[in-house]
Amino acid sequence: MLTAPTIVIIAFLYLCLLFAIAYYGDKRADRGRSIIGNPYIYALSIAVYATSWTFYGSVGRAASSGVGFLPIYIGPTLTFILGWYLIRKIIRISKVNRITSIADFIASRYGKRSTVSPRSPISSRRVMARAPISAAW
Repeated sequence: MLTAPTIVIIAFLYLCLLFAIAYYGDKRADRGRSIIGNPYIYALSIAVYATSWTFYGSVGRAASSGVGFLPIYIGPTLTFILGWYLIRKIIRISKVNRITSIADFIASRYGKRSTVSPRSPISSRRVMARAPISAAW
């Protein structure tokens, strides 16, 4: 059986490892050799995502609702499998239109339509309708 000090030490070492990896990534990016294109980084990011959801969400959800925890894992899996298609389209549109931010991307797609403006009644209702769903998660 693990004692409390052992668990604290292991957790601290795990956090140190995560910070060391982040530091290494920042230093490589500063030298112009980013590690973003590395497949190991993507694998590490999905592992961190999956382990944090396992710890904070899916175990409790599985205990209370059975298979209701599966979307927690199906969503990221589908994103990693199919997301490249969407990202490729976004990058193509961004390069053609010289877009550098999400706001520019939305403006280039929808122009100055009042229905997508943050002040529009429709957008406000969408945000209000989404708030209870977000609070439930």
